[in-house]
Amino acid sequence: MPKLKTHKGAAARFRITGSGKMVRMKGHRSHLRRKKPASVRRLYSKKLPVSPADVPRLKRMLPNGLP
Repeated sequence: MPKLKTHKGAAARFRITGSGKMVRMKGHRSHLRRKKPASVRRLYSKKLPVSPADVPRLKRMLPNGLP
């Protein structure tokens, strides 16, 4: 059985919390932010939970549970 490799693109975008939940950051954060409303800009700094439909696929991409 070969070693299980971590998908590095997924490892850069997703984190696993101490309780085992998967969280992500919002996209579109780096460009054209000044013209967005302040209420929208505030949302970019928060971590959001990953959709439950995506969790099984992400668990295969992150087999060792990297933070």
